[in-house]
Amino acid sequence: MKGNLTAIYAFGLLLLSAQSWAQTTEWTSLFDGKSLNGWKQLAGTAEYKVNNGVLEGITVPNSPNSFLVTEKEYGDFVLELEVKIPDSSSNSGIQFRSHFDAAANEGRGRVFGYQFELDPSSRKWTGGIYDEGRRDWLYPMSLNAAAQNAYRPGQYNKIRLECIGQTIKTWVNDIPTACMADNMDAKGFIALQVHAIGKPELAGEKIYWRNIRIKTSGIKPAPFPKNIYVLNNIPNTLTDLEKKNGWELLFDGNTSKGWISAYKKGFPQKGWQVRQGELTVLASAGEESANGGDIVTEKEYAAFDLSFDFKLSPGANSGVKYFVTLSEKNQGSAIGLEYQLLDDKLHPDAKLGRDGDRTLASLYDLIPSAKQSRFIHPIGQWNTGRIVVYPNNHVEHYLNGIKVLEYERGSRAYRDLVAISKYKVWPHFGEAKQGHILLQDHGSEVNFRSIKIRDLLPKK
Repeated sequence: MKGNLTAIYAFGLLLLSAQSWAQTTEWTSLFDGKSLNGWKQLAGTAEYKVNNGVLEGITVPNSPNSFLVTEKEYGDFVLELEVKIPDSSSNSGIQFRSHFDAAANEGRGRVFGYQFELDPSSRKWTGGIYDEGRRDWLYPMSLNAAAQNAYRPGQYNKIRLECIGQTIKTWVNDIPTACMADNMDAKGFIALQVHAIGKPELAGEKIYWRNIRIKTSGIKPAPFPKNIYVLNNIPNTLTDLEKKNGWELLFDGNTSKGWISAYKKGFPQKGWQVRQGELTVLASAGEESANGGDIVTEKEYAAFDLSFDFKLSPGANSGVKYFVTLSEKNQGSAIGLEYQLLDDKLHPDAKLGRDGDRTLASLYDLIPSAKQSRFIHPIGQWNTGRIVVYPNNHVEHYLNGIKVLEYERGSRAYRDLVAISKYKVWPHFGEAKQGHILLQDHGSEVNFRSIKIRDLLPKK
């Protein structure tokens, strides 16, 4: 019996040891609470120190952004930590899959790569995804406005970041905030940022981090709500999450399937081409629908979330129209609500209309888009447009993740705008129950890709 008890006791110790080992190897601490072992500082001269088990970052004058960087690089992982930023005027971020260019900034070096935004300001973009030193904003929190209050000012906030393959997800205090698919970087270091300060009196502000841990094996994608927009930077593809949430590609990258001429049978024989993953309307001296003509979706839509990438040539004019019924039989371009595509600097239409309502991303001839130049990618580069029409007829336009206008289709305010526009000659303009999506031929070369849509009508 004694031998059996000894064996059972030994087995129990072995089991406990195995459980303890599993617990300690599942998560790895990146901060021991006592020192900066495993980290190094790059770029700026902000102060980093350890105080009572907390890692503190302290702003200093005359310094660029500073980064405390892990000595190791990480590819797929789940990162968790807690962060507190007492002052709402401060700004910070957590770099991941990032890199360092030692030769940049005249030899002072530059950190670049993905950043989990920490933004305690009234903008409330904590949990968004930024591309430090490279592409600027990728996932601004205007794409998920419902989660902008997840961050708790002046308190410790739980941060969670999941990177698996090409998919990146973020959480703030267990609230899902951003989801993105991107293939720019597969691995890199993790870093804690102390942002540069513009005024000397802001020196001495602190940021606090604690309980920093990472998991790199046995990780599985955590669930994410279907109503959160997925920013997919991989052309003409849908992520598993997008497919699950009901998104469909309107352009497969290889054929014109799903598109037909607005007023003729089949797809245009000239004026449009599908090449190298792009759907292109070709230039024809700026004439409206005089070459290939407009194309429309075969299907009609009533409430939807439509996203599309577009690239304008210099001086280009085009548009994405919705609720197109083709019933007007007018000359030129088919009639519908229009998300304007325009080179605002070179095309004269930008100066026509009222208050800029014919500029890029505007509801053409009705409502101007409120956009900042920072969020407009230059002519010749890709931009992302988005149109959301809710079942209650609330409509929103986005440009590169920023909401630039909204209105209520069919409201008194909307009808008043129609009454003073070029559309006043068409009764009930833009109020059809459903309609086609249209890509306009306005005689300018414009490229499209990653055209996708999600039906927002409740399933019967």
